[in-house]
Amino acid sequence: MKTRAGWVESRLKMLSLPSMKFVLQHKDSATNARAGEITTDHGVIQTPIFMPVGTAAAMKGIFHRDLESEAKAQIILANTYHLYLRPGMKIIEEAGGVHRFSTWNKPMLTDSGGFQVFSLAACRKLKEDGCHFQSHIDGSRHVFTPESVIDTERTIGADIMMAFDECPPGDAPKEYAAKSLALTERWLDRCFNQYHKTSPKYGHYQSLFPIVQGCSYPDLRTKAAENVLQYNADGYAIGGLAVGEPTEVMYSMIEVVNAVLPQDKPRYLMGVGTPVNILEGIARGVDMFDCVMPTRNGRNGQLFTSEGVINIRNKKWENDFSPIDPAGTTFVDRQYSKAYLHHLVVCGEMLAAQIASLHNIGFYLWLVGEARRHIIAGDFGEWKAVMVERLSRRL
Repeated sequence: MKTRAGWVESRLKMLSLPSMKFVLQHKDSATNARAGEITTDHGVIQTPIFMPVGTAAAMKGIFHRDLESEAKAQIILANTYHLYLRPGMKIIEEAGGVHRFSTWNKPMLTDSGGFQVFSLAACRKLKEDGCHFQSHIDGSRHVFTPESVIDTERTIGADIMMAFDECPPGDAPKEYAAKSLALTERWLDRCFNQYHKTSPKYGHYQSLFPIVQGCSYPDLRTKAAENVLQYNADGYAIGGLAVGEPTEVMYSMIEVVNAVLPQDKPRYLMGVGTPVNILEGIARGVDMFDCVMPTRNGRNGQLFTSEGVINIRNKKWENDFSPIDPAGTTFVDRQYSKAYLHHLVVCGEMLAAQIASLHNIGFYLWLVGEARRHIIAGDFGEWKAVMVERLSRRL
């Protein structure tokens, strides 16, 4: 295994492309909350930040125009597993990468597919070389190795790539968790070897973030966090949380990992979560978040607001002609009434999912923007306490 100095030396030999930069601008005095700025070749990201999930390089039901101008998204996600299967790498490479293919010109991040592999437990087999699995689309057989995943992410062309890992269940026995972590660490070394052997395809720099695993075991999480430091990566991710473990355990694991990870690099908590989860993560020093909850729950009629959670399916909204969210930041919050959205949901009209999804994404991005503002103002802790109480209400 290479030393940290070895990785730095090999990075200096890469093409003379600008690297991703992170500037830590403010730290909250009462918590571990941070405000910073990430600079990529496709733009600047102000942290803390929520990253909407576009599994197939698209937000379900939301135009990129509205995602950018209304929700104020600064970076979005796409998924390597799904893009690999459909439309396939040939199409994306012919298009000139995922930015051109999707016409999203701001920063993008690709999940390596590790979580999707985890969710395919019934039709996949983990081996030392990688993961052998069957497509959920047509049953065809495929293999993901650390090397092939890096090559695929190079072809996709996102600004931030994630290393290939195994994501074990939150309640995994310690013996299994330890074996899983050891496999993830061996795969991680292969990911970085392949990363340094290859170059970006479309003229912009690509970062590779390692993922800290270890389930709910503090000693495994500490070991994993210490191990990833050798790669001197542009940023670090915390994976394998919000997969079945109690919420307080998740918060504890964040604290364990962030006590080890460097202060001068962004930290990304993968797949988390509710608005309260995000505020608690920010308070513990997390900079980046993603989750399907705003769009998935929105499609089912759940709206997140600064005053609490609304189930717009409930009959109580049937004749409420007030705006969806008077304090909201997108045009749908002001243009449409709760009664109208209730009607659309009950009818199964696709516009309901579009309105609710855009509202929720806008709210999540407003929430992290407000968190940043209060971190800089120096009153994040007080503001967070008020918001956690409000966000826990069922309206």
